[in-house]
Amino acid sequence: MPDIRILSDRVANQIAAGEVIERPAAVVKELVENALDAGATRIEVEFRHGGRSLMRVEDNGHGMNRDNALLSLERHATSKINEAVDLDRLGSFGFRGEAVPSIASVSKFTLQTRVEGEELGTEVLVNGGKIVHVRECGRPVGTRIEVAHLFNSVPARRKFLKRDQTEAAHIVAGVRLYALASPAVAFTLIEDGRIIFSSPECPALTDRVAEIFGRQLAEQLVPIESTEGVFQLEGLIGKPGVGRSTRHEMIVFVNGRPVDNRTLNYALIESYHESLPKGRYPPAFIFFRLPPHEVDVNVHPAKREVRFRSEPAVRSFVIRAVLGRLRELRGEVPQATPERDTPLEPLPPSELRPWATPSSSSPSSAAVPSRPVESESRGMPKLGPLHQPPMRGPAVESVRPSADGPTRGDRGWRFIGQGHGVFGFFETPSGIVCLHRRAAHERVWFERLQAEFKSGEVAGQRLLLPVPVELDPVATALLLDKLAFLQSHGFEVTEFGRNFFRVEAVPAWMEPADAEPFLRDLLGALRDGRFPEDNPDLARDELARLAAAKAVRLPEQSGEVHWQSLVAQLFACRTPLTSPSGRPTFFELPHGELSRRFQK
Repeated sequence: MPDIRILSDRVANQIAAGEVIERPAAVVKELVENALDAGATRIEVEFRHGGRSLMRVEDNGHGMNRDNALLSLERHATSKINEAVDLDRLGSFGFRGEAVPSIASVSKFTLQTRVEGEELGTEVLVNGGKIVHVRECGRPVGTRIEVAHLFNSVPARRKFLKRDQTEAAHIVAGVRLYALASPAVAFTLIEDGRIIFSSPECPALTDRVAEIFGRQLAEQLVPIESTEGVFQLEGLIGKPGVGRSTRHEMIVFVNGRPVDNRTLNYALIESYHESLPKGRYPPAFIFFRLPPHEVDVNVHPAKREVRFRSEPAVRSFVIRAVLGRLRELRGEVPQATPERDTPLEPLPPSELRPWATPSSSSPSSAAVPSRPVESESRGMPKLGPLHQPPMRGPAVESVRPSADGPTRGDRGWRFIGQGHGVFGFFETPSGIVCLHRRAAHERVWFERLQAEFKSGEVAGQRLLLPVPVELDPVATALLLDKLAFLQSHGFEVTEFGRNFFRVEAVPAWMEPADAEPFLRDLLGALRDGRFPEDNPDLARDELARLAAAKAVRLPEQSGEVHWQSLVAQLFACRTPLTSPSGRPTFFELPHGELSRRFQK
């Protein structure tokens, strides 16, 4: 058994860095929090190569004298608390005094700072936890910290960092959260010498959201404000019907601190159950305030999570506030069309035009198809006219009932009716089958698009009027990285200024009106890591999965021809039993189960 010994401060700091400093974005987060705690009204953040080679945070806050600058490099040195009870009345972002020494222990760390009233400032250089020099320097009031060569002293940690683009996206996302949390502070973010965003002091939250996330999103939000006892909620929430496929634009602040809290997140989602379909999430920027002793901000090393003393009370208050505001909106203004499975009227076969030869002189449509895709030649089932939207493919033959009696199809299923416009019921030799119409359609479309993407022959349609899209900086970086991928799958997206894009063409299966929401859903999936960069086949399958949900347009009324055609198409698929998302396409109640349910 080795002897027990006390670790050196340098090793202890490097271990602490493993808990607090997970990636370059965590360094920027800690330094920006310190700048805000110092009363800064102007903060500039610069980084290079995803933060690997350099991160710089400069502010005009109070600054530090020589003694405090040196003390800030000691473990657990803080000006925020003296006793444990002080945690119950915290009003600052940082308080444990671990961040600065942890960062300095795993990088080349330069601190320059000056307080008002002193002619010269102090510069401290630390390399891998060892102080190299302490000297005077000239600089304005405030603090400037440079962190270079992060994790050079611990190479094992450095090799776990992601690509520069990924690490840069995390830094940008973190800075914009604190920019939202502090509209009265001017923020500038610089990546590799290029200004990502420069947001001046904004008197209103709407202005800051528009500066960072774009005016398109800001126009989809409405203000909310509610107070009940010690709880206060204010901010911006999405209008009824405005949803996203991910939670990346559902942002919550507790007492000004950006956090990830399940209670608040699920309260927001539950509040929109009348306004959004399942699986869609509202864009929201919520500021929740309560007395400091009612919340514990010290439950996570990086302070990303908080715990409330009374979770049920918080949840109930948020639901009442948000649901009340949504119902008020629905009563005062026309409700936006929810992003649901909007049924479309079926067109007669005479109005279904086959894919045409590309022509620039066809003004009758906003989209002109470029080239056909012979899905039939690859063994894919064709979509009949009863559920094929216009301009999405050739008018093809459907399964029709025979003159001798009801069509049973190849499987011996006899159509007996439908329910709620969603379920189709069939009599089979062994019982009763219930078929889910949308799940079946999605499976058919998924396998058709899957084969189309794999072949590389994706039909596109050029838009007469390009669709403008405004994105936040993180989404912009992701989109620029995937432009070639989108181009090879029927999209044509061009950059049109900083954070602005134009969709010039979309795949033939897509309605032009769906271009913007689909692109945002796609970027949400990219943020969630659902498009593996090293596996093109899986990336194409994920795109086909997203596309299948958008491609399906269900007629409001459908008869036996429609249902029997759907069954034939479904069982021509390789995997007919489930939808692309994994839910069943149908289930069967056998005679024995039916009889058992009617037994006394």
